[in-house]
Amino acid sequence: MSTAVLLASASCTTESEKNADFGDTFSIEALQALGRVSDPQISPDKSKILYGISYENLEENKSNRDLYVMNIDGSDNKRLTETPKSENNAVWIDGGKKIAFMYAEEGAPQLWVMNADGSDRKAVSNIEKGISGFVFSPDETKVLFISSLKYGETAADVYADLPKATGRVITDLMYKHWDEWVTEIPHPFIADFDGAALSNIVDIMEGEPYEGPMKPFGGVESIAWAPDGKSVVYVSRKKTGMEYAKSTNSDLYQYSLEDKSTKNLTQGMMGYDTNPVFSPDGMYLAWLSMERDGYESDKNRIFILNTKTGEKTDLTSDWDYTVNTIAWNPNGKSLYFIAHHQGVTPIFSIDLDKNINTVAEGVCDYGTVIPVDETSVITLKHSMVRPDEIYAVKDKELSQLTDVNGAIFAGMTMPTVEKRLIPTTDGKEMTTWVIYPPKFDKTKKYPAILYCQGGPQQAVSQFWSYRWNFALMASNGYIIIAPNRRGLPGFGTEWNEQISGDYGGQNMKDYLTAVDYMKQEAYIDSKHIGATGASYGGFSVYWLAGNHDNRFAALFAHAGIFNTEAQYLETEEMWFADWDLGGAFWDKDNETAQRTYANSPHKFVGNWNTPIMISHGEYDFRILASQGMQAFNAAKLRGIPCEMVIYPDENHWILKPQNAALWHRLFYRWFDRWLKPQANTETDK
Repeated sequence: MSTAVLLASASCTTESEKNADFGDTFSIEALQALGRVSDPQISPDKSKILYGISYENLEENKSNRDLYVMNIDGSDNKRLTETPKSENNAVWIDGGKKIAFMYAEEGAPQLWVMNADGSDRKAVSNIEKGISGFVFSPDETKVLFISSLKYGETAADVYADLPKATGRVITDLMYKHWDEWVTEIPHPFIADFDGAALSNIVDIMEGEPYEGPMKPFGGVESIAWAPDGKSVVYVSRKKTGMEYAKSTNSDLYQYSLEDKSTKNLTQGMMGYDTNPVFSPDGMYLAWLSMERDGYESDKNRIFILNTKTGEKTDLTSDWDYTVNTIAWNPNGKSLYFIAHHQGVTPIFSIDLDKNINTVAEGVCDYGTVIPVDETSVITLKHSMVRPDEIYAVKDKELSQLTDVNGAIFAGMTMPTVEKRLIPTTDGKEMTTWVIYPPKFDKTKKYPAILYCQGGPQQAVSQFWSYRWNFALMASNGYIIIAPNRRGLPGFGTEWNEQISGDYGGQNMKDYLTAVDYMKQEAYIDSKHIGATGASYGGFSVYWLAGNHDNRFAALFAHAGIFNTEAQYLETEEMWFADWDLGGAFWDKDNETAQRTYANSPHKFVGNWNTPIMISHGEYDFRILASQGMQAFNAAKLRGIPCEMVIYPDENHWILKPQNAALWHRLFYRWFDRWLKPQANTETDK
């Protein structure tokens, strides 16, 4: 397909384009044309659902999100907004008569309000640096919002006669984070709201050099109003510099509007404490809590605090899985939660006596849970072959409410997904997802790709990704092997924790076992198997490049760790490097650390013999682009066929629409070249 056709088909700015015929096979063009459904919100009278749909515009190289509303049963679906920029964080206010949302007409996003039918839009805030999230008080007379303020000094602050100097004078760690130089930090603010404007704005962390919420992912889930409106709870890790870089110890702080005092509710709880949620009557505060400082992938427990007695209880003390999301049942006697469990992500409920029940499950992942009443919730559901749509669950019965992308998928034959239990080298069983091409014929032979997960502790569940999209990979004629190797959540604490300090160890044996097991199938072309992954998955590809004993015919690594010694000193969150790598490479008495560095992928370059492609973003401050450049240079110097694509304007992910299209095109061009020789006569260069 030509570039012109791709641009036209993926811009998706009209209903006709969204419903365009993309043929019978899922393609890059179809992937980019999909509407991305998000953030359903139930009206106060429980009669309507407000939600957003984002579309990518390839020609303009941006995405745009508009708001929609429908009845609670999915009927009478209407579009509310059609504007040049995105509406985000939309919620019902004024008893459902109005909608509040964030919008950036010019400059930074502000708080806006409009009628429930989309009319009479107006900005009600004028915050210099804009807002990144907000929550109204229960009586809607106040707003708790997040905004940024300046952090640190510039050269001009120190030397006023050098206003154009750009040098950053750095004296401590955490001077960069994920994809930015840290020059601003978020704080929570409270303002009065009269329906037309914000006033009496107060920074409730005024004078504190700490983040609240925590960057880069913390948002409105990190702030909560008490039901009586007299206090708020927010998440912060009140540390700076080296102390911040080496710790995951965040806490919940309660700020009183009456006397402006602040109380640490989780003092002495040493890991991440996040996601505060009050019960409807205010009797309990629930939150997610990790136990150990410095371990970002520790088990996420559900804790509750009795606000009258101060007693804290771990509701999940007898449940060996980590929790992602929580929400109170309107009856105040139980909570709904979402957690990875045996390769999928169901919805569960847990009562105050620690009894757990399954609310919704299947070969799918649920992405959010919004209670309607004691027996029903609204949720988002996706799988490896379908993106998010909105569903209702009542008494465990599932009803689909939206079908935003139904027209695109209507004429397509999609891949099929199978769960395999594969024996491991240490006598366990490993859940592995195998994704087969459309119209799979077991009498034929297919090339295969091993998918190596990142994280390193992120689940290989039934996720839908716009980068690592298994449906797209399989639709291009590949069988995808996606193991839940050691170090992934959903299979108990022991399985999840095994990888820490064992990079290049059992999890790599798990990968090779999965490949060896699957290539026994007659329909897999054992001479044309590839491997790919990002972040720790990229590390895995680099490590496998020197240790695969000719199992692979081609490799593709994105944002991977190539040299773990360099990674220890290049990355910014030192708690991760200390916990997962085991410590500093110069600590010769640290057996765990020394094992890690002895298994660094760069130490096995002498064994490399497989074509490899490398992808990296220059704004990636978690794993610097220099890691990818080292790997590329090593391959070139070894005389191995290789390519590299560097994105100067991307971070750890590839987010801009045209860069995403380029990424996919290069990905399939590379693997098609080496894994489909019968269809590709291009000579090696």
